[in-house]
Amino acid sequence: MGTLAGRGTTSSRWAPGYREWLPESGVREAIACLWVAVTAADAGPSVAAVMPDGCADVIWQHGKGAFVAGPDTGPAPADMAPGTILVGARFRPGAGGPALGLPLADVRDQRIDLADLLPGLADRLPADLTPDQAVMTVTTLATELVATAPPDKLVVTATRLLASDQTSVTDLAPALAVSERQLRRRFDQAVGYGPKTMQRILRFRRALGQLAAEPRSTDLADLAARAGYADQAHLTRETTRLAGLPPAALARSFAGLQYEMPR
Repeated sequence: MGTLAGRGTTSSRWAPGYREWLPESGVREAIACLWVAVTAADAGPSVAAVMPDGCADVIWQHGKGAFVAGPDTGPAPADMAPGTILVGARFRPGAGGPALGLPLADVRDQRIDLADLLPGLADRLPADLTPDQAVMTVTTLATELVATAPPDKLVVTATRLLASDQTSVTDLAPALAVSERQLRRRFDQAVGYGPKTMQRILRFRRALGQLAAEPRSTDLADLAARAGYADQAHLTRETTRLAGLPPAALARSFAGLQYEMPR
């Protein structure tokens, strides 16, 4: 999405739709993006399709306050009532657990009020902030959190190896000179699930990006091979499990839309 959307005029920032922008350069290894999502006041109720991306978010909702969106391992439909305004900070894989000071495995596939997890932080994001105040506060808070507790370097390195296909899940622990048990524990803390699930989600995001870029002309067998799946049937099983739709239906959902993969 627009990299400077959060710095635009108030009217453009709060127009209906989803926008994201990069944080300051010094925290980009920990914070993937800052974002806003707005549903028009005169729109009908809708459901947003949230798909796994290996990240965790702190989200403020106008009139309700803040919550943590834990790492997803499947599709997570989000009800969007008319007039909904959301402001979020998205932590990269390996950064969310340290930043929030809790094992992300404890919030996997959940949406939990920030007051129930970190009351001190929740006090800084009350429900009655204006949206502009929420953008500033979420930005400041996320920056402070990752400055105080930076990402787990071992998990970040492991994720990069998995993303680049430089090593298999089986060979990952020996390549990093740690035990499989320690690697799994570090992933549970910092990411919310183990390396095998991370590999699945990274592969899924590769396929999703290709589907979004070429929704009308995608050869699914070729897509499966390029994304790292064994065959088209493997691609179909995984997208159905992770997105709730087979690849052809996902491609149709992207057709006619401008779509850009989150950073």
